[in-house]
Amino acid sequence: MLETNITKLFGIKHPIFSAPMGPFFTRDLALAVSEAGGLGVLSNVNIVGTDPVKEHMQSIEYMVEHTDKPFGLNILTSRNNPGVVEMVRDLPKIVMNNPKMREQCIYWLTSAGSSRYLPESKNFKELREKFEVKHFHVAPAVWLAQKCVDSGVDGIVVTGTEGGGHQSYEKVTTLVLLQQISKHFPNLPKIACGGFATGEALAAALSLGAGAIAMGSRFIASKQSEFHPKYKALIPPGKPQDTDLYTGAFGPIRLYKNKYALEHPAPTNKEAMIAYEQSITPEQREKDLGAYDRVYNGDTETGAVLLGQSIGIIDNIDDVAEIIEKIIKDAEKTIRKNYSSIK
Repeated sequence: MLETNITKLFGIKHPIFSAPMGPFFTRDLALAVSEAGGLGVLSNVNIVGTDPVKEHMQSIEYMVEHTDKPFGLNILTSRNNPGVVEMVRDLPKIVMNNPKMREQCIYWLTSAGSSRYLPESKNFKELREKFEVKHFHVAPAVWLAQKCVDSGVDGIVVTGTEGGGHQSYEKVTTLVLLQQISKHFPNLPKIACGGFATGEALAAALSLGAGAIAMGSRFIASKQSEFHPKYKALIPPGKPQDTDLYTGAFGPIRLYKNKYALEHPAPTNKEAMIAYEQSITPEQREKDLGAYDRVYNGDTETGAVLLGQSIGIIDNIDDVAEIIEKIIKDAEKTIRKNYSSIK
């Protein structure tokens, strides 16, 4: 068993989290990860036609009904995210008023926007003051990590450009970024994300200052994830080169190369992204948002397929508990081997 500052902070058995994978549903996946001793995270669902507050509330209710283990939720705090005002205002109040929810929903992760938005919410301030909930924010660059610290976060998710989903314009790898942030903020709790799928990678993250890892693509390729079988089937034969950065709803996004991706070249900087947002028609915007609906329903050609470079080291669609067990065993084996080499 690997005990770290993160496992102690959240009272979990293993230093493994599921990465938030909005706009898709990850309720069953989050449950499986928490039940297996990690910490499952409910994604910010914003498939066209859904109510994000209602979806989160139903998912939280589902979690407390089926497990007594800790879990978390993700809120995308971008100005472009539908329902963000309501989520930041309403979700803390809903959780605070339910004893089981506030006891188990203890990991609040914000991303793709300001790290100040949630902690400035009156309801979240009250929840945080009275109960053992922690606020982490995704930091894909050192300067963003500093902004998180200035916002008073309890910890950060250090995410490198290898990961699937939305990324920063800096394009810094997790290996380098984790070393940078550990140097600048040695005592800040850190979860490493982007490129992790093996026990050896977990051992490396722990040696570089992280207290846990978060995995997206590795958990998409699981029996419990809600992703379409055609989506999952892309992973075992996949190569790192099958993914690249393109234009997403909140900036650069790492996608599997297909017709949709190739029609959306990545913005070079934030200004280019803003110019793109201002140039597209409402019809084009609606069509782009529909790309997530399409892929969720199995269209892996004209849908937006979010996958990271770690697909190059994932060979099978496995049970979540088996994935976690193997990663922990391999990490322990690697750490012992490295320790034995010290003379």
